[in-house]
Amino acid sequence: MIPLAVLGAGNDGVIKRISGKPQVKKHLENLGFIVGDTVTVISEQNGNIIVKVKESRIAISKEMAMKIYV
Repeated sequence: MIPLAVLGAGNDGVIKRISGKPQVKKHLENLGFIVGDTVTVISEQNGNIIVKVKESRIAISKEMAMKIYV
């Protein structure tokens, strides 16, 4: 299990765990990051990570990506 931020562009993984405060977990869940779903890292730009989750592309900070484990 590694943080999403470490996964690298072009790779995908299944979300195993989301860490952080309850409001952070809820925010990520609202964006579509659900345990058991697949997420793909598209690219990393200016400290943000662009990911594909549930057929949507979302940009999250590296700090947030460190809270998502795949």
